[in-house]
Amino acid sequence: MVEQTQLRQWGRNVIDIERDALDNLYQYVDSKEFADACQLILACKGKVIVMGMGKSGHIGNKISATLASTGTPAFFVHPGEASHGDLGVLSENDIVLAISNSGESSEILTLMPVIKRMGLPVIAVTGKPNSTMAKVSQLHLCIQVPEEACPLGLAPTSSTTATLVMGDALAVALLQAKGFTKDDFALSHPGGSLGRKLLLKVSDVMHKGNGLPIVDHDICITDALYEISKKGLGMTAIVDEHHRLAGIFTDGDLRRVIDAQINLRATKIAEVMTPNCITITENILAAEALKIMEEKNINGLIVVDAAHQPIGALNMLDMVKAGVI
Repeated sequence: MVEQTQLRQWGRNVIDIERDALDNLYQYVDSKEFADACQLILACKGKVIVMGMGKSGHIGNKISATLASTGTPAFFVHPGEASHGDLGVLSENDIVLAISNSGESSEILTLMPVIKRMGLPVIAVTGKPNSTMAKVSQLHLCIQVPEEACPLGLAPTSSTTATLVMGDALAVALLQAKGFTKDDFALSHPGGSLGRKLLLKVSDVMHKGNGLPIVDHDICITDALYEISKKGLGMTAIVDEHHRLAGIFTDGDLRRVIDAQINLRATKIAEVMTPNCITITENILAAEALKIMEEKNINGLIVVDAAHQPIGALNMLDMVKAGVI
């Protein structure tokens, strides 16, 4: 049985070696080739075709996905399948991003004559500046590492980490150069939690119409409790004679009223409500409303219009149901 301390040390060694590999990567990102590669992709009127075999292919797949989701159209093409028809995805305005740590991937090199014949520029990403791929490509991005984290020096570890980070560096540099925004990001992520956080607005989540808990300021506490119970949000908006929001009354306020032994039937809700409560508008993101609730340590919010009249309400449970949390 291997001791736990030894296992932890081996794990730490991997992190140390890969951290050194990333420190070594600075010099290649600072190079003219990196900036040239960014400019070449920015000028591209087509898409970036990413290629790689084995572990480089797995990393290439992730790089193409990152590029595509951050405003740079990209596809991953498996070099082994490309020579059997998949190369048809290439068009005259594309760029090829070819990944191989050794720079001698036979599957990619076999495709080079066809890519050259199409006149497509190739950016090679390798750990060997003097490799065949580096020499036949228009640009070369070096991802050379001092050593692999694998003690045998065989399993790609530091090199794949460096490749992934180089791909992220390209994608984020391009994102910023294009002025890519949160709204742009949301358009390519309509599904899942990212899409909900970036697209869902308060108007999509709030209770409105008959679902909005709302009472007049001159009714008694008991009648207000009927409204809270009926609408099930744990609160109600209170409006004045002009139907403007005067305050809010919540389950928490009820507990304080009971502790103070206030007469629920004889006391008007306006006397115990929380005036000047925090409000939001319907056009802000639901994620922003959630942030307000978390920062103010409150469980619900009243939504008002330009005239400060209540038009909706939401609570933390609504955020959970909508998938914003």
